Amino acid sequence: MATGTTSAPGTGTLPVPGADLHYEVRGRGPLLVLVPGGAGDAGMYAGLLPHLADSYTVLTFDPRGFTRSPVRGPGGDQRPEVWADDVGLLIERFSPGEPARVVGNSSGAIVALHLLSRRPGLVRRVVAHEPPLLRLLPDPEPHRRLFAEVRDVFRADGADAAMARFSAGLDGGRGGHGGGRVPEEEEPPAAGLPPEIREAAARMRENTGVFLGRMLVPFSSSLPDLDVLAANAGRLALAAGRDSRSQVPLYGPARALADRLGCAFAEFPGGHLAAVEIPGDFARRLLPLLG
Repeated sequence: MATGTTSAPGTGTLPVPGADLHYEVRGRGPLLVLVPGGAGDAGMYAGLLPHLADSYTVLTFDPRGFTRSPVRGPGGDQRPEVWADDVGLLIERFSPGEPARVVGNSSGAIVALHLLSRRPGLVRRVVAHEPPLLRLLPDPEPHRRLFAEVRDVFRADGADAAMARFSAGLDGGRGGHGGGRVPEEEEPPAAGLPPEIREAAARMRENTGVFLGRMLVPFSSSLPDLDVLAANAGRLALAAGRDSRSQVPLYGPARALADRLGCAFAEFPGGHLAAVEIPGDFARRLLPLLG
């Protein structure tokens, strides 16, 4: 596997409707956009970059309202369609006339799927890792209630209490982690993280309020246009981690959508945060899917 450049990125700001997006670009080759999940920003995928930048021009960014991407005007619930349009503008800026590859994890995977359904001409390939699209589950209501309760606990009692409720809910009340880690890219602990992301972890912690209060429910309740996705199923791979099998709202939607569309489904090593925690293993599984 390539273990490419880790030199300083090219950085800049792209004005988009209602916000200014901070972006970072590394590497060489066709464009690959990495869409962060949870409270992640451009630093979320730092551990992946050495494995990708010899083959691709890798674009990472801070989503609107996060870290270095301020919004203009009043706040409110975030919408995955708006984030998808932001990614589309980044692709048009850095790969004009040439469709890009897009990889997303968690809420970032939801954004990638909305992008494919809204602007399929901009996309050569999407890999969507554990998109928690709860409406795709056979019985979504218990999980929708959990996500809404986590949001309400955050608003009443703060992030720590909300994440404890999230962990217990994903585990089904069994008192452990149920075969997978709680999706803590919202505020990843520094201990055990690759050195490339430790500095970014503290920065991303500041985004937790936006994620829990304004993203968790509207993103997980959304649904991309399934007819458009079906027409573009050859451009799409759904993915989930082996360690997430017991966590229905994380693993289940990817499996269900792949079955519904008849598109590729790939099981990755690790769990929900594999791209952060075991980036080399994640990259080895990812690269063949990019086409």
